[in-house]
Amino acid sequence: MEPLFDYVGHFGRFQAYIYFTSIFQAVSCGIHYLASVFMAVTPKFICNLPGNISTILLPNSSASGIGNLWGAWIPSKDPIVFQLGNGDIWEVNQCSRFKREGTLDLVYAYEGNKTMFSCSDGYLYDPTNLDSSIVTDWDLVCDQEWLAKLVQPTFMFGVLIGAVIFGDIADRVGRRPIMWFTSTCQFVFGVAVAFTFNYYSFVIMRFFLAMVSSGYLVVVFVYVTEYVGIKARTWASMHVHAAFAVGVMVVALVGFLVRTWWIYQIILSLTTLPFIFCCWTLPETPFWLHSQGKYKEVEKIITKMERWNQVKKAPCKLSDLCTVLNDTNDEGKEVSSVKKHNVFDLFHNWSFARRTISVWLIWFTGSFGYYVFALNSVNLGGNEYLNLFLSGAVEIPSYIVACIGMDKLGRRNTLAPFLILSAVICGVIMLIPQDYSTIIVVISMAGKFSIGVAFGLIYLYTAELYPTIVRSLAVGSGSMMCRIGSVVAPFCVYLTDVWIFMPQMLVGIMAFLTGMLTLMLPETLGKPLTSTMEEAAEMAANGVINKKKSLPEPNGEVMDKLEMKKIDMPEA
Repeated sequence: MEPLFDYVGHFGRFQAYIYFTSIFQAVSCGIHYLASVFMAVTPKFICNLPGNISTILLPNSSASGIGNLWGAWIPSKDPIVFQLGNGDIWEVNQCSRFKREGTLDLVYAYEGNKTMFSCSDGYLYDPTNLDSSIVTDWDLVCDQEWLAKLVQPTFMFGVLIGAVIFGDIADRVGRRPIMWFTSTCQFVFGVAVAFTFNYYSFVIMRFFLAMVSSGYLVVVFVYVTEYVGIKARTWASMHVHAAFAVGVMVVALVGFLVRTWWIYQIILSLTTLPFIFCCWTLPETPFWLHSQGKYKEVEKIITKMERWNQVKKAPCKLSDLCTVLNDTNDEGKEVSSVKKHNVFDLFHNWSFARRTISVWLIWFTGSFGYYVFALNSVNLGGNEYLNLFLSGAVEIPSYIVACIGMDKLGRRNTLAPFLILSAVICGVIMLIPQDYSTIIVVISMAGKFSIGVAFGLIYLYTAELYPTIVRSLAVGSGSMMCRIGSVVAPFCVYLTDVWIFMPQMLVGIMAFLTGMLTLMLPETLGKPLTSTMEEAAEMAANGVINKKKSLPEPNGEVMDKLEMKKIDMPEA
């Protein structure tokens, strides 16, 4: 099917419409992936008191009212002393409170008798930077703090499940139905999240939202790859990531303007609506249709592409571009239905098993490193909304560099050096004294830039390494490994309590290991997409893709059978 693009154009008006319509929804995916950053914010808080507050004492000062407390108080082990309107004096911490017994003298230091009470009256929260979050609405602090910390990992677990499920289904029923379904469900579940009534319903709705968001993101990469020719495929695939980064920046902007979490969630969910109104116009990919033997539908798409792209060449039929098999074989029997593939087909021989293991490790490391650097960015100091905005903005130049590198150096020869560079940067961060915070910030952003190149490149590289019949499955299973990395990353950041540089050390080790494994993979720059397992294996073995005309194989697969010239490629 690759010669189709030489005939209709590699990125004509038709592909441009398909492309920009499809990646618009990727912005929404970026939004939902990072939305919890401002929904699960934990502001300053203390135990609430059973009465009206008249006087407040801090370790070195006093406050006239609760509104003046937050700017002067830094959460620490030192309690805050309150005197209530009835004269009772309380010492209050974030998660406990003590009532002084037998005294009405208001002094900060007190060694007399105290009675401990739990925070049964709830908590008081600092309203300076937000009106409400799920933490303030459902008191996810103190002994419930772990629930707030599970919000992002449970979302990423949903992303993991969605990646492998929808990637597999897309290979069976087509790319277009999955894009329709997942984008519609993104809007439904996104709005539903805003109207959840407790923590558990919130997590369940977010889990389903994660599944469909991941499903769309996985399938849209395959969809774009199969509609864009080799000459434009690198830039087109990579800028799907740029749309995701725009979504991250939208989260920062909306979070700055809207400080009530459920209104914030509704506004973010509305970004899906424009795509829902026009997604029904998107056709199925000719690659998938051809692999299923639906030649008449392929010819209809070719005709539409000819019209949109204003092709001036002589009219061309599908049979001129590739071999079209008859509906029956030589014995007059109907061609059997297409075999259903599963994840075990990615390990059908040793060469494929080694390739799949390497690719999965790259996916894991890319996501793991990406989110470790991203989670550290919110601790840079200054304006947290600006920090998140910059965290998304730094990705865009990394994708431009990745595009240039992939086109000039090749996929493998760009991916491996940037993975190794990420490992080196992690080592450098471990050598910088903590007092040099500005330098650490700059180096950390360089690390995110470097891992962003690898993270963005692996989608396209995976799609090119595997044939049409398992391409969505390969990208979906790789994305599953990617999400395992994103689930592990938040817990890895908690290891700073063990050693401040533990996250960087783990990212550095994984980045170096996967960088070396990447050097063993085949280069795919300038090579046509393969259609069968045999073609993909042949490409890895000797750099040649030799498509020969033949009848369907015994398993009933309907393959591309186009005679191609041999193309030299460096050995893996």
